[in-house]
Amino acid sequence: MRKPIVTFAVWAFALTGALGTANAQKAYGPGVSDTEILLGANAPYSGPASIYASFPKTMLAYFAMLNEKGGINGRHINLLTRDDAYSPPKTVEVTRALVENDKVLAIMAPFGTPTNAAIQKYLNSNGVPQLLVQSGGTRWNDPKQFPWTTPYSPTYVNESRIIARYVLREKPDAKIGVLLQADDIGKDFVLGLKEGLGAKADTMIVKEAMYQSTEPTIDSQIVNLKASGADTVLIAAQNKFASMAIRKIHELGWKPLIFLGSTANSIAGVLVPAGLEASTGILTTTSYKTPNDPAWANDKGMADYLAFVAKYMPGMDPNDVIAVTGYTTAQLGAIILQRCGDNLTRENVLKQATNLSGIALPMLLPGITIQTTPQDYAAITERRFARFDGKTWVLFGDIVGAGTAKQAAKD
Repeated sequence: MRKPIVTFAVWAFALTGALGTANAQKAYGPGVSDTEILLGANAPYSGPASIYASFPKTMLAYFAMLNEKGGINGRHINLLTRDDAYSPPKTVEVTRALVENDKVLAIMAPFGTPTNAAIQKYLNSNGVPQLLVQSGGTRWNDPKQFPWTTPYSPTYVNESRIIARYVLREKPDAKIGVLLQADDIGKDFVLGLKEGLGAKADTMIVKEAMYQSTEPTIDSQIVNLKASGADTVLIAAQNKFASMAIRKIHELGWKPLIFLGSTANSIAGVLVPAGLEASTGILTTTSYKTPNDPAWANDKGMADYLAFVAKYMPGMDPNDVIAVTGYTTAQLGAIILQRCGDNLTRENVLKQATNLSGIALPMLLPGITIQTTPQDYAAITERRFARFDGKTWVLFGDIVGAGTAKQAAKD
């Protein structure tokens, strides 16, 4: 039986209401007062992942907008973001400072796979919520070992399982090459691909080419993938490297079927720099509406998002899916805090984050909702396929979920 859907409009009305959902007794954790909720996060303002800086900037802008309207249950949200340059040792440094010096209530929407991995044990051993992690690693959904860590992003394993099912159905004789980042991002993408392909994985995957996030170029990896005879490529990379890969494939005159991981399906951040001609025909999966897709021309959620960007982030390209993600993540973070009422302890923040049912956010595709339980923290598990037509991502097919590894192998 499908869980009831809670629309964002209904929630927003409750958020701005005078009564809210405040409890009779106030209980405050670190960083909370009658007038403020203090949060923290690492952010890639510099370094190899700096193209993702629009994510924390959008989060900050969204909370600024909420604060103009009175905040959440009468409290202003103060999100402290600290540049870690996408360097795990620096992430540890800034996170410890946020927890021990600034006394934040929670680490909200921390960015990155290796960076979050570096702080996961520290935050869990200290009982600090590591909320809405901005990475699709499977390790963030492990309530038994890491109860204080909750994911936001759909997992890379599930994403590549979905892609594998598509390939088995549409191109069962494919020879697949994979460009992967040499960390948990790449490992999870390959794991899901192999699970989805099942017994055919060993013969269908002809080459895996790894790169380090510090490498200046990946030309040699793309040349090696072409030489392997691959006619299908999965790009499991971050924005800069995905863009370089697409451009190099085009320069080589190579015409494989390209699947672009959701880590790097930004039109503004990846496809435009790679070249629109080079990017045309690429496939991806997504859970979000694309701002320049005419299908959403009369959509209320899209209109609100575009108005937000125009007022609070002038000069930013609204088609940047990183900003869309930041906007949606901030909305979900606000819902969690609003539901805490006056019981703003770390324990209650975690409780609210892991008991979300049927939350329909405005920039998620219709039919895709937020669902979490204390036994399964995964927030988003469904997607749709999309093809780039030279201007925008064009959705096709129905909403798909990955199911279990056993199911994926059968499909």
